[in-house]
Amino acid sequence: MGGVNAAGRTSGHQAFRRTVIDALPEAEQQALLLGLAAMMGLGACREGAWYDATGTPVEAARLAENCRAQVLDHTLIRRIENPLFNDDGLPANRRASLGLGSELIFSIRRRQLPERLPPTWQVRELDRHTLEVTVPPGELDVLLPETRPAQVRAAGQLPSGFDPSRYYRSVHHPRGLSMSIFAASDCLASSGLAWEDLRDRLDPDDIAVYAGNSIGQLDDEGWGGLLKSFVSGNRATSKQMPLGYGQMPADFLNAYVLGSVGGTGAALGACASFLYNLRLGVEDIRSGQRRAVMVGTSDAPVTPEIIEGFRAMGALADDESLKALDALELLTDADYQRACRPFARNCGFTIAEASQFILLLDDALALELGAEILGSVPGVYVNADGWKRSISAPGIGNYITLGKATALVRDMLGDAALRERTFLHAHGTSTPKNRVTESHVFDLVAQAHGIESWPVVAVKAFVGHSQGSAAGDQLASALGSFAHGLLPGIPTLDAVADDVHAERLRFSREPQRFTADAAFINAKGFGGNNATGVVLSPEVTERLLAQRHGQAAVEAWRQRREAVREASQAYLAAADRGEFEVRYRFGEGVLEGPELEVSDTHIVIPGYARPVSLTVDNPFGKLEE
Repeated sequence: MGGVNAAGRTSGHQAFRRTVIDALPEAEQQALLLGLAAMMGLGACREGAWYDATGTPVEAARLAENCRAQVLDHTLIRRIENPLFNDDGLPANRRASLGLGSELIFSIRRRQLPERLPPTWQVRELDRHTLEVTVPPGELDVLLPETRPAQVRAAGQLPSGFDPSRYYRSVHHPRGLSMSIFAASDCLASSGLAWEDLRDRLDPDDIAVYAGNSIGQLDDEGWGGLLKSFVSGNRATSKQMPLGYGQMPADFLNAYVLGSVGGTGAALGACASFLYNLRLGVEDIRSGQRRAVMVGTSDAPVTPEIIEGFRAMGALADDESLKALDALELLTDADYQRACRPFARNCGFTIAEASQFILLLDDALALELGAEILGSVPGVYVNADGWKRSISAPGIGNYITLGKATALVRDMLGDAALRERTFLHAHGTSTPKNRVTESHVFDLVAQAHGIESWPVVAVKAFVGHSQGSAAGDQLASALGSFAHGLLPGIPTLDAVADDVHAERLRFSREPQRFTADAAFINAKGFGGNNATGVVLSPEVTERLLAQRHGQAAVEAWRQRREAVREASQAYLAAADRGEFEVRYRFGEGVLEGPELEVSDTHIVIPGYARPVSLTVDNPFGKLEE
């Protein structure tokens, strides 16, 4: 797994450890703080020695202590750090009609004059570059530039000082795509597997990439800049249109990170998009169509226009609502850090940015490679809501997805495991409607299976709602829980709201020790895009592997795993020093067709160890000639 969100880097469970920092031993807290400090540019490690931001040598323990407040205050949800959202104000235009009592005369550069002039305007040339315009008395429609105070000032942002585009040759890439490059690179490097070695073992068509996001790239480098180019007076560029597409994270991985010619695509399902793509990968592997699949999402929606869109829907926790919730006159930085309150008294979700990627392998390939197994995904279930009054309102589909997911775990692991050793990773958006409807889903399913105290995790309390990447945040957190035996608390949960169906659910503000066999990753998206994924712990996965392949095969895998672990640990140690291995292979190995060798049974591609087989499955029968 790899990626980045408001809590930090995904690999090595860094982001997870940030959400349970107070429950970690002192030595692990120090290591976490140093890793985040290096990522945020607050310190650096060179030849085994640590230096602060000024380049002064400092002991590791002292640097961690000196940076602690800065790291904690500038990760997770916090006041939006873009100055436009604070004192500077958001740039805008206001329509106005000016009543001119006399002639208006002004000079203007030739290239700035509108192509179509009002018929009453008179234009005189002053020199080659400058014109004089005379406008007669009367009405003149104009746009007056202004700045507007932001009504939403809290978001889950990547750690301050960290910019993924700095680590490769990014040329006007939208932020979400830069995050994709970093996240996929982090995933590959932390796996300890050499991608070229993995690729050479497989038919190129045994590999697939399913990655996208929920609303495309809507910052200025993508569709955001394109759509407002006319009214802003800026020229559209040749990159904005193609780079804005929602499947572009997959396209970037194929073209610049993996060089894959296998399956590709993106499934968009609003807030459930990560699970939609995960389902594609799982089904491809279960069917035998693919053997290795990269799955992920990347969303960068912390922009004025997207935030205003969600605010206009009444979906976001804006400043006025937060003030009313706590009867405050002013909001402090501490108040913004508490903006997201799943299953408590709340007023809306907190938008966030994140990119999450995982590498799926079929079980035989994982054993053969000696891969480090973080867990396994036996199923992902997707169901719609049916008839609805409002497209954004929740419906009944989530009862079906969670019902199927729990039935699978009961069938695989038994009743006792389901009741006592599973936990829920809630969608937990921090909206009043979500806290009621999602808890009711949990309550009914718990009642059906005799579950009396089902632990609920709501990671959005820390990192916010990263739209299509939200379930990726949840899955990465669940894998961290397996590794550390800890469930993150919900620190903003002062008290469970009265309308939450909490009788059979267990909520906690503090991290809790818990040994889990499985977790349920739940997502409820706009439009009725419901999904629930099942992820099994590494221990349970190993038991299933031994049952399927035999203990001897598992022992052989453990021996092969040692070398993979060494490579993985070497990368993680370097990453904790702020040294990242970002793969970006622009213009390398480009093929256009004439280089291929094509027969009726296979296609040979230069640079790929194995040909693409053209043998296809035909379940339809044959007609006699």
